[in-house]
Amino acid sequence: MRSENTPFVGGPLDGRVLPVLVGPTGHPPKIYRVPVPAPAEDTPPTVHIYRRVSVVAGRRLPLHRGWRYEYDPDGDPGGPKWPWSRRATPGRPPG
Repeated sequence: MRSENTPFVGGPLDGRVLPVLVGPTGHPPKIYRVPVPAPAEDTPPTVHIYRRVSVVAGRRLPLHRGWRYEYDPDGDPGGPKWPWSRRATPGRPPG
């Protein structure tokens, strides 16, 4: 498999450049999860989530220059936003 050196912005991996495996289309995954073991037995392990963002060079002619990962502090799982599947909101039944 091929890998691509990808920079990380924000969070615990801020400023690091790590090799990330790319898929058959040549793109790295949209979400990169970094599992962190629990410091004590009574606390659950944490997972830091990074989202893939396009790196654009120049304002006048926006050319695609690769990818980078930006830290998502909320850790929203994301996923497809289908019009028939709404997320549960307070005060409204799911579905």
